Amino acid sequence: MRSRFCRLALGTLVVGLTAPLLGATPPAPPAGATGTPAPRTGFETSRGARWTTGAEEQTFLTTVDRASARVRIDRIGTTRQGRPIRLVRIGAPAPERPADVRRGNSVLLVCSQHGDEPAGREACLTTVRNLAYSKAPAVRRLLEHTSVLVLPTANPDGRAADTRGNSDGVDINRDHLALHTAESRAMAAVLRDYRPDTLLDLHEYGPTAPYYLKDLLSLWPRNLNTADGVHREATALSRDFAEPAVRRAGFSTGVYGIWTDPETGDPVKQVAGDGQERILRNTTGVKGSVGLLVETRVDALTAAEKADPVLNNRRRVDSQLATLDGAFTFTVRHRTRIEAATAAARLAGYADRGPVYLGGADNEPPGAGEVLAAPPCAYRLDAAQFAQVKDELALHGVLWKRAGGGAVVPLRQSLRTLVPLLLDQRAGYHLTVAKPMNVCPRVVGGNG
Repeated sequence: MRSRFCRLALGTLVVGLTAPLLGATPPAPPAGATGTPAPRTGFETSRGARWTTGAEEQTFLTTVDRASARVRIDRIGTTRQGRPIRLVRIGAPAPERPADVRRGNSVLLVCSQHGDEPAGREACLTTVRNLAYSKAPAVRRLLEHTSVLVLPTANPDGRAADTRGNSDGVDINRDHLALHTAESRAMAAVLRDYRPDTLLDLHEYGPTAPYYLKDLLSLWPRNLNTADGVHREATALSRDFAEPAVRRAGFSTGVYGIWTDPETGDPVKQVAGDGQERILRNTTGVKGSVGLLVETRVDALTAAEKADPVLNNRRRVDSQLATLDGAFTFTVRHRTRIEAATAAARLAGYADRGPVYLGGADNEPPGAGEVLAAPPCAYRLDAAQFAQVKDELALHGVLWKRAGGGAVVPLRQSLRTLVPLLLDQRAGYHLTVAKPMNVCPRVVGGNG
């Protein structure tokens, strides 16, 4: 086993290439746009006094979509309460199909999976507008080589109710294997169809004095099934780009899930951020994308923020924007390395070699029985099991071959390490208990 153990102005997006790309006010429309003023979010019009409503988001996105040839917006799902789940596609020009995205570099922003964590959503809406309207040459160059995909509100029902979970009380960020919810199913389809090279998952956290107080924390995929190259690029995104960008913007930063001594900075204990595969940060890594979890501190700590909640709200959003600054800089400077790492990760499964990890993390060795040193070559599903999990396998992009009334799911495929996590009895979050096969017929193609 490998061993790994000054604030932005409101509404600003800065990409740290050589100079700020966008100003402190909404940018002018790009060439070919309608020439009408760029829209503003509810958060911006209130100067940070309140969060953007669902109705305001719809109007805002509709205006951006109509004004800019760089933008396409699709409804990719519907929540239990009937709210749309939207995917924004941005490029120069906007990509028409998933295949257009897969031909180049791509970044996916997942915003407000937890409905009571709104700051990342505001940063995402601002980013959509700024990328759509900016005339800056650096933005145009970025979008010529990179498609930006945005789920502005990944949990619309939770955002409307200001609750962590969705309308059924489910924590969506614990549902990226089972795919019980409409929200997680929509995200799984995006991961399958667009195969983003980089994914940022924007959240917020509650601090614990005096060990856990930073303005913004980040964390890469810790799951041990993350390919080495993807893991390397994800940690570089966190440590070499996101954290420096946050510090340049005047905010404090650190690693999510680790309490640190306030005097020495030494780690005290890990309280979150493990390697479990059902969390989007780790699912992303297992599926071959460079992932980053972003967490801004919710609570006001300074006297000024306690006296004026607007200052606290702005800090939360501005620190998220600073992280996106670092992420876009990473995308530009590491584009070739990112694409090489993700391509290699997705091809490696066809070699069908190496262990599969059912536990552990990059800072925690797996326990006894948590390593499949010699995984089976396939898993057999009987007819009842296949009927139970067929849709979920398809949403993940897992290939199978029909056998009798059931199916055989080979490990020799792009998502090789995901297969045991879904089907092996020993996996912590398996969908069903399939029968391991050690002698397998050659499976060519699949899902038929």
